[in-house]
Amino acid sequence: MTAPRTTPSWTVAPEPFDSPAAAALWRAYYTEVSDRWYLLHEGHPTDPEELEREVAADTGDCFVPPGGVLLVARYGGEPGGTAGVRMLDADTGELKRVFVREDLRGKGGAPVLLTAAEEAARGLGAERLILDTRGDLVEARALYARHGYVETAAHNDDVYAEHWFQKRLGVSVSGE
Repeated sequence: MTAPRTTPSWTVAPEPFDSPAAAALWRAYYTEVSDRWYLLHEGHPTDPEELEREVAADTGDCFVPPGGVLLVARYGGEPGGTAGVRMLDADTGELKRVFVREDLRGKGGAPVLLTAAEEAARGLGAERLILDTRGDLVEARALYARHGYVETAAHNDDVYAEHWFQKRLGVSVSGE
Protein backbone atom coordinates (compact mmCIF):
# COMPACT_ATOMS: atom_id res chain seq x y z
CA MET A 1 0.00 0.00 0.00
CA THR A 2 1.36 3.41 -0.95
CA ALA A 3 1.16 6.38 1.35
CA PRO A 4 -1.28 9.09 0.31
CA ARG A 5 0.39 11.84 -1.64
CA THR A 6 0.06 15.33 -0.24
CA THR A 7 0.78 18.50 -2.13
CA PRO A 8 1.80 21.81 -0.63
CA SER A 9 -0.93 24.37 -0.18
CA TRP A 10 -1.16 28.13 0.18
CA THR A 11 -1.72 29.91 3.47
CA VAL A 12 -2.08 33.67 3.80
CA ALA A 13 -1.69 35.79 6.92
CA PRO A 14 -0.97 39.42 7.83
CA GLU A 15 2.66 40.15 8.48
CA PRO A 16 4.63 43.29 9.37
CA PHE A 17 5.90 45.04 6.23
CA ASP A 18 9.44 44.94 7.61
CA SER A 19 9.55 41.24 8.54
CA PRO A 20 12.38 39.32 6.84
CA ALA A 21 9.91 37.43 4.61
CA ALA A 22 7.99 40.58 3.60
CA ALA A 23 11.22 42.50 2.94
CA ALA A 24 12.60 39.70 0.75
CA LEU A 25 9.35 39.46 -1.21
CA TRP A 26 9.26 43.28 -1.65
CA ARG A 27 12.80 43.17 -3.05
CA ALA A 28 11.90 40.32 -5.42
CA TYR A 29 8.73 42.13 -6.57
CA TYR A 30 10.46 45.46 -7.13
CA THR A 31 13.41 43.85 -8.89
CA GLU A 32 11.13 42.00 -11.28
CA VAL A 33 8.85 44.91 -12.23
CA SER A 34 11.76 47.35 -12.47
CA ASP A 35 13.88 45.00 -14.59
CA ARG A 36 10.90 44.32 -16.88
CA TRP A 37 10.42 48.06 -17.42
CA TYR A 38 14.12 48.79 -18.02
CA LEU A 39 14.57 45.80 -20.33
CA LEU A 40 11.51 46.80 -22.36
CA HIS A 41 12.31 50.51 -22.58
CA GLU A 42 16.07 50.76 -22.28
CA GLY A 43 17.42 47.30 -23.07
CA HIS A 44 19.12 46.64 -19.72
CA PRO A 45 18.15 45.60 -16.18
CA THR A 46 17.81 48.09 -13.35
CA ASP A 47 21.00 49.79 -12.21
CA PRO A 48 21.88 48.12 -8.87
CA GLU A 49 22.31 51.48 -7.08
CA GLU A 50 18.91 52.66 -8.28
CA LEU A 51 17.35 49.37 -7.21
CA GLU A 52 18.73 49.73 -3.68
CA ARG A 53 17.62 53.36 -3.46
CA GLU A 54 14.07 52.64 -4.66
CA VAL A 55 13.56 49.53 -2.52
CA ALA A 56 14.66 51.50 0.55
CA ALA A 57 12.50 54.52 -0.36
CA ASP A 58 9.20 52.61 -0.31
CA THR A 59 9.25 51.10 3.14
CA GLY A 60 5.70 49.76 3.11
CA ASP A 61 4.72 51.62 6.28
CA CYS A 62 1.34 52.36 4.62
CA PHE A 63 0.46 48.73 5.38
CA VAL A 64 0.31 49.23 9.15
CA PRO A 65 -3.11 48.71 10.75
CA PRO A 66 -5.56 50.29 11.14
CA GLY A 67 -4.97 52.01 7.79
CA GLY A 68 -3.52 49.07 5.93
CA VAL A 69 -2.38 45.49 5.95
CA LEU A 70 0.30 43.46 4.22
CA LEU A 71 -0.43 39.81 3.58
CA VAL A 72 2.25 37.19 3.04
CA ALA A 73 1.34 33.98 1.27
CA ARG A 74 3.27 30.83 1.98
CA TYR A 75 3.39 27.74 -0.19
CA GLY A 76 4.26 24.65 1.77
CA GLY A 77 5.36 26.97 4.58
CA GLU A 78 7.80 28.99 2.44
CA PRO A 79 7.16 32.70 1.69
CA GLY A 80 5.84 32.85 -1.85
CA GLY A 81 3.89 36.06 -2.39
CA THR A 82 2.42 39.25 -1.05
CA ALA A 83 -0.55 41.55 -1.40
CA GLY A 84 -1.10 44.82 0.41
CA VAL A 85 -4.11 47.02 1.02
CA ARG A 86 -3.90 50.62 2.14
CA MET A 87 -6.98 52.66 2.86
CA LEU A 88 -7.26 55.89 0.88
CA ASP A 89 -10.49 57.06 2.54
CA ALA A 90 -13.27 55.60 4.66
CA ASP A 91 -14.53 53.22 1.96
CA THR A 92 -11.74 52.97 -0.66
CA GLY A 93 -8.77 50.66 -0.38
CA GLU A 94 -5.87 50.49 -2.78
CA LEU A 95 -4.42 47.11 -3.75
CA LYS A 96 -0.61 47.15 -3.88
CA ARG A 97 2.34 44.75 -4.19
CA VAL A 98 0.38 41.78 -5.53
CA PHE A 99 3.18 39.36 -6.29
CA VAL A 100 3.89 35.64 -6.48
CA ARG A 101 7.45 34.40 -6.84
CA GLU A 102 8.19 33.27 -10.37
CA ASP A 103 9.04 29.71 -9.33
CA LEU A 104 5.60 29.36 -7.68
CA ARG A 105 3.45 30.81 -10.45
CA GLY A 106 0.82 28.50 -11.86
CA LYS A 107 0.18 26.90 -8.46
CA GLY A 108 -2.91 28.96 -7.59
CA GLY A 109 -1.29 31.53 -5.33
CA ALA A 110 -2.49 34.71 -7.06
CA PRO A 111 -6.23 33.99 -6.70
CA VAL A 112 -5.70 32.97 -3.07
CA LEU A 113 -3.84 36.22 -2.37
CA LEU A 114 -6.42 38.33 -4.19
CA THR A 115 -9.29 36.77 -2.24
CA ALA A 116 -7.42 37.27 1.04
CA ALA A 117 -6.66 40.90 0.14
CA GLU A 118 -10.34 41.55 -0.62
CA GLU A 119 -11.33 40.02 2.73
CA ALA A 120 -8.70 42.11 4.51
CA ALA A 121 -9.94 45.24 2.73
CA ARG A 122 -13.49 44.53 3.89
CA GLY A 123 -12.12 44.15 7.40
CA LEU A 124 -10.58 47.61 7.11
CA GLY A 125 -13.95 49.03 6.01
CA ALA A 126 -13.38 49.15 2.26
CA GLU A 127 -16.40 48.99 -0.02
CA ARG A 128 -14.21 49.06 -3.12
CA LEU A 129 -10.65 48.39 -4.13
CA ILE A 130 -8.71 50.32 -6.73
CA LEU A 131 -5.32 49.65 -8.28
CA ASP A 132 -3.04 50.72 -11.06
CA THR A 133 -0.69 48.70 -13.21
CA ARG A 134 1.40 48.93 -16.35
CA GLY A 135 0.68 47.79 -19.88
CA ASP A 136 3.57 45.31 -19.93
CA LEU A 137 2.24 43.52 -16.83
CA VAL A 138 -0.27 41.60 -18.95
CA GLU A 139 -0.49 38.73 -16.46
CA ALA A 140 -1.59 41.11 -13.71
CA ARG A 141 -4.18 42.77 -15.91
CA ALA A 142 -5.60 39.37 -16.90
CA LEU A 143 -5.72 38.27 -13.24
CA TYR A 144 -7.66 41.35 -12.20
CA ALA A 145 -10.11 41.04 -15.09
CA ARG A 146 -10.73 37.34 -14.27
CA HIS A 147 -11.58 38.31 -10.70
CA GLY A 148 -14.11 41.02 -11.41
CA TYR A 149 -11.97 44.13 -11.57
CA VAL A 150 -13.04 46.56 -14.27
CA GLU A 151 -10.82 49.05 -16.02
CA THR A 152 -11.59 52.66 -15.15
CA ALA A 153 -10.38 56.15 -15.86
CA ALA A 154 -7.11 57.17 -14.21
CA HIS A 155 -7.35 57.74 -10.46
CA ASN A 156 -3.76 58.93 -10.03
CA ASP A 157 -0.92 60.43 -12.03
CA ASP A 158 1.75 57.85 -11.24
CA VAL A 159 4.32 58.02 -14.03
CA TYR A 160 4.34 54.21 -14.44
CA ALA A 161 0.56 53.68 -14.23
CA GLU A 162 -1.07 52.91 -17.56
CA HIS A 163 -4.16 50.96 -16.53
CA TRP A 164 -6.49 51.57 -13.59
CA PHE A 165 -8.98 49.09 -12.16
CA GLN A 166 -11.60 48.95 -9.46
CA LYS A 167 -13.84 46.37 -7.88
CA ARG A 168 -16.85 46.89 -5.67
CA LEU A 169 -16.63 44.61 -2.68
CA GLY A 170 -19.80 42.78 -1.78
CA VAL A 171 -20.52 40.89 1.38
CA SER A 172 -17.72 38.64 2.54
CA VAL A 173 -17.68 35.04 1.32
CA SER A 174 -17.90 33.99 4.96
CA GLY A 175 -20.95 36.24 5.41
CA GLU A 176 -19.21 38.69 7.74
